[in-house]
Parts: sequence; C-alpha cells; structure tokens
Amino acid sequence: MKDLKKNIKFAWKYTKGQRKNLFFLIICNIISIIISVIIPIISAKIIIELTQNMLYQVIITALVIYFIETLRNFIHYFHRNLSSTIYRETFKKIQIALGREILRLENKCLDETSSGIFIQRLTNDTSRIADVFTSLNINITNIVTNIGIFAALFIINKKAFLLILIMIIIMYFIEQKRVTIRNIKDKDFRKSNEQVSGFVSELVRGCRDIKMLSAEESFMKELETKIVNLNDKRYKMVRTDTKYNLAEGSLVNLFDTLLIILLVYLISTNQLEIPNALVIYNYMGRVISIVNYFSTLFEKVKDFNLSSERIFAVLKSEEFPKEKFGSKHLSKVEGNFEFKNVTFSYKDTPVLKNVSFKVKANETVAFVGKSGAGKSTIFNLLCKMYDINVGTITIDGEDINTLDKASIRDNITIISQNPYIFNMSIRDNLRLVKEDLTDEEMIEACRLSSLDTFINSLPDKYDTIVGEGGISLSGGERQRLAIARALVQKTEIILFDEATSSLDNETQLHIQKAIDNLKKDYTILIIAHRLSTIINSDRILFLNNGQIEASGPHKELLEKNKNYRNLYESESFDK
Repeated sequence: MKDLKKNIKFAWKYTKGQRKNLFFLIICNIISIIISVIIPIISAKIIIELTQNMLYQVIITALVIYFIETLRNFIHYFHRNLSSTIYRETFKKIQIALGREILRLENKCLDETSSGIFIQRLTNDTSRIADVFTSLNINITNIVTNIGIFAALFIINKKAFLLILIMIIIMYFIEQKRVTIRNIKDKDFRKSNEQVSGFVSELVRGCRDIKMLSAEESFMKELETKIVNLNDKRYKMVRTDTKYNLAEGSLVNLFDTLLIILLVYLISTNQLEIPNALVIYNYMGRVISIVNYFSTLFEKVKDFNLSSERIFAVLKSEEFPKEKFGSKHLSKVEGNFEFKNVTFSYKDTPVLKNVSFKVKANETVAFVGKSGAGKSTIFNLLCKMYDINVGTITIDGEDINTLDKASIRDNITIISQNPYIFNMSIRDNLRLVKEDLTDEEMIEACRLSSLDTFINSLPDKYDTIVGEGGISLSGGERQRLAIARALVQKTEIILFDEATSSLDNETQLHIQKAIDNLKKDYTILIIAHRLSTIINSDRILFLNNGQIEASGPHKELLEKNKNYRNLYESESFDK
C-alpha cells in the first residue's frame, strides 16, 4: 500500500491539465453506478408485472428502462472520450519526461546499458502508467455498481445472498493467488523483452555490417534464442492464467448448480417467489463479476507498481546515474582551457595518466599518437561526457565541475569520426542545433563544408531525407554534413575528432581550407591521421600511452622527438 501511494503520487503530477476531465469522469461513473443499481430493480418489476398479467404497466416500465439505458449510453460515450483524452495527455507527458531524463544519463551508463531497457520503458511502461487512472476508475465503478446489485439480492433473499457471498470469497482468494504468481513471471518477461528489443535495435543499426561479414545465420541464431526465451516466459504467464481460469470456471459451474438447487428449495417451501428467484439467477453473473473486477484491479495495481518502479529507476534511481553540472554560468566564453594533472580510467583501464597542458583562446592545437593513446578521451573529458578521476579541467579559468551545462555544451562543438546523422531532411538535421536557422546561414555552413554542390544536385535539395544514420549518404557526405551542423552552432571551441578521415583528397583540401578560415577566430583542436590536417597547427601534442610525450610546432617535433618522427614518416596518424 505504501508503494502504491508513492507511485500514485508520482503519476498524479503528470495529470496536470487533466484534473477537470478526471472530475467529470468521476461524475460519469457515479451516474453509471446509480443507473446500474436501478435497472435490476426495474427489470425485476417487469417480471412481476408479466406474471400478474399487468401488460400496460409492462410497457410503461419498458419505456422507462429504454430512456435510462439511452442515458447510460451517452454517459458511456462521454466516459470513453474523457478516458481517451486523459490517457493521451498523461502518456505524452510521462514519455517526454522520461525521454528528457534518458538524455541526462551519464555516458558511462549509456555505454553499459542495453538500448532495449530504455525503449521498453519509454514505450511500454509509460503506457501502463498513463492507463492507471482510467483503469482504476472503471474497475472501481464496476465493483461499486455490482456491490449495489449484490445489496439488492440481500434484500430479496438472505440465504441466496449468503451462498453467493461464500462463492465470491473463495473466488477472490484464488484470483489473488493467480495475480501474485503472474506478477512475478511478468517481471522476468519484461527483462527478456528488453533484451530482445535491444538486440533487434543493434541488428537493424548493424544490418549492413552483418551482411558484409556474412554473419546473418549467427545473428539469427542469437535472435532466435532470445525470442524463444521471451515466448517461453510469455507462455508461462498464459499457462498460469489458463490453469487458474480452469479452476475458477469449474467452481462457478458448481456454485451455479448449488444456487439452482437452493432456489428450487426456497420456492418449494414458499420462502421465495418465482419472479424474485429469476432475478437472483439472472443477476448472479453480474455479482460474481465483482471478483473479476477486484482481480483486474489488483492486477492493474501490481502492474502499475512494477511499471512505476521501472520508470522511477530511470528518473531517480542510482542504478541510472545522471550527468552532474555546476551552477556557475559563463555568459561569454573566450576559449581558453587547461588540463591540470588529469588522470582518467574507463572500467579500471587507465587511459590518461597525469596529463597537463594549456590551450589559449583562438589557438589551433593538434593531438596525434597511436590508437588508444587517449586523444579522443581528452575531447570527451573537455565536453564533460565523462568525469575525470583525478585532476582539474578549466575553461577560461573556471573548473568545469562548477559550470552549468550551457557554459560547456553550448560553447564546444565536436565533429566526430563517426557522426550520427538523423533520419530527417538535411535542413532539419541542421536545425537540430539552431531552431531559428536562416536559409543564408544554412547555405553558408554547407558551402564552408564543401557540401553545397552535392546538395544542389539532389532533386529535393535541402529537403532531401537522408535515412537512418544518413544511410543514403556516402561516408564523406555524412562527415561534411556533420561539419556543416557544427559550423551552424558557431561555438567558441571546435573539436575535430578525425573529422576528415572519410574524405577523399580533393574534399579534404576543401575542408582544410574551411578549417583555415576558422583559425584565429575560434579555439580549434584537431585529432587527425593525415599530415596535411595538422602540420599548420600552432602546436602539436604527441600522446603516447596516455601521456603527453612531446609538445611544439611540427618542425620542432620532427627534430626533437623520435616517436613523432617515426609516426610522421609512416603517415600513420591513427586515432
């Protein structure tokens, strides 16, 4: 009960704006309850009037029932519309809130967690929570309605009432046991469902590579294993329901027979009139359905609690840690930053070891070294994608741990080696980083990234849909679109992480010219494997095994550092 109270309170805040509809929904339910209690009484009157040959009164009573039932139909119509509106709006708000929290998760958490977990919780669990208010409302209304009918049966005959009450109690405990067992199995089912969703997501994203590796059968075997496991758990849930439904059905048949015997006995001993016996028998099913509604209510509560816990875990739990930022805001960033004795490990694997360096505003600095030397890690730490273990990183003299998110992310643009292009138009991909982007700004950014000629050759030009991950674009085109997207942002610090690695020599010259145009106006950091990209940098930092081994202009490093010279001679400027 404590968990239910907490979870209802959690879900209640997402109904803001729908409280009025909830009030009218309750009014509809109250009217439905009154009608449902009145109708059996009036229906019983018809049976009595028929047996007494009061045909005129039967017609009058039938017309009254008709008008009452018509009113109930209109009430049901408004009820469905109100329920649909409440569900839609609540569902939307919970999904938006959860989506926002997922974007706040630490990158380490995202790296280590299957995407299926977030997909299922964002779609399935939010739906179940949004449904709780209308579901509870409907089931409680049905319970109260049938209790009213049950009370009417008590007035008609207490012995029949007692027999039905015994049956309801027995059925209730059976249903409670079924729901408890089903809930345990449902937890396992949802975990397996998350695994399948995550694997399918990976299969779709990696489909091209799977084909190129001729690994279709291996992936299909793995998918089959996960799907079989998922369906086994679904089958166990269905089997639990089937087993208990069989027991309940047999009990209902038994009590149905016992009730008939009891009614015959009461009629034969003049303790009950035939019309009243017919009313009791006809409405026995409605009364027994109280158990089903209680069971559904109990199941909905369990389901709601489980979904709330799963969503609450993403929103608040330490299981899914969020990025932490300071409160200090820099209204204007110059572009100076410094690493002071920075050490960083990922999963207990040392990446950077006591790294220190300074970069001045509007300086262009390159980072080179063998794969795994820690170059991209420096970029990720500067953007606060990960938190350092030891040391300090400052921007304009301020520790980045004290700065708010906008001071860091709104002032640093990173152009990565494998940029993600979204399944939307070229124009919308660029507007993602600047909503009020003008056509002039868009065209200029594409010109600087040498993408304008290609775009103008397309039938839909800037409105061309590029497909998921930019699948309809070549590697070089995706890279240039990412560069254009970064140029639109116009931040003080621009990081090029192997940004020209997918480009041909001619296009690279255009990009190099674009980078040269940005020099002296922006702080530029470059990771590159091509010599032409970095030899004109103000400084080059040579990393080796997580440490800065040498620093200086290109010519100076050639003379003073053997490892850099070997790297230069082999032209192996790998990430």
